[in-house]
Amino acid sequence: MAFNNTHIIKKILLTIFILSIILILSILFGISFGSTGHSLHDIISAILHRQDSNPMISTIIWDIRFPRVILSILTGGALALGGLVFQAILRNPLAEPYILGISGGSAIGAIIGILTGLSRFPGITITSFIGGILTLFIILLLTPYYSHERNNTLLLSGVMINALFAAVIMFLISTIQDSRLHTILFWLMGDLSNTSMSQAFFLFFILLPCFIIIFMLSRHMNLLLMGEETAQTMGTPVKKIIIILLIVTSLMISSTVCNAGLIGFVGLVIPHVLRIILGPDHRVLVPASILGGASFLAFCDIIARVLPVHTELPIGVITAMIGAPVFIFLLQRDKT
Repeated sequence: MAFNNTHIIKKILLTIFILSIILILSILFGISFGSTGHSLHDIISAILHRQDSNPMISTIIWDIRFPRVILSILTGGALALGGLVFQAILRNPLAEPYILGISGGSAIGAIIGILTGLSRFPGITITSFIGGILTLFIILLLTPYYSHERNNTLLLSGVMINALFAAVIMFLISTIQDSRLHTILFWLMGDLSNTSMSQAFFLFFILLPCFIIIFMLSRHMNLLLMGEETAQTMGTPVKKIIIILLIVTSLMISSTVCNAGLIGFVGLVIPHVLRIILGPDHRVLVPASILGGASFLAFCDIIARVLPVHTELPIGVITAMIGAPVFIFLLQRDKT
């Protein structure tokens, strides 16, 4: 047992070390590349010599790009971890907040908060959280627990909920007649452009306790994969653990939706890839998903900023172009 614990600790530390290096590189690339015409030499000089650099370049890096990069890594980490938690609870590798409609429910809550004039924090965060929790309750209510077709029913329920929520979102948007319309439409496709360091710090202080709680419950997540009855006999208070995980994960997702809009497939791609590389142990997968999801979304944001000329793509477009084929591949493989 001692050898096993030592082995797991070494694996966790090595995983964190490697993925942290990738994350640091993604941050450096994120603040170095963009749609402006400044050379890489100017950007590096502004990073290394902040006080003596061109004020315009310094403003672009530290007031525009850096908060955006921080928001992207926080959002990516939360979405990847959210997908990992749902896959463990529902024992379905295709479960993910966006596909299941949790993100859509949170978006409806956030739009209602915007239309009623609530502040971003805590007002819109609360309405978004309520929307995500209600969506989760509806999906679980529609999915029979004891069924051989539970996985298919779960995915079908999520697809139908997504379709319904898309109609509700379009209805809410159709009632908007002012300048907020364009902002909300762009936000719905995933938008990291309208952020600040204060906004990123708020999100950080919401997500950090969630990350810690989920990591502390990672051993119970391992047992849940074996079935709830088995987990119960091995000392896991199943209902209590599931309720805590669902509430914490819904809070994470709703917080990211408030700040970054609808960004899909991160919670599908990252946990699946990491599970193939690192194995099924959630004590390793939880920190790996946080760091891996953070790096993935940071690199996707670079693509969204650099790929178009003199403009930028919504980051949700990039993640969907990567994640949708992966989802189709996994769905087909699950049938075989």
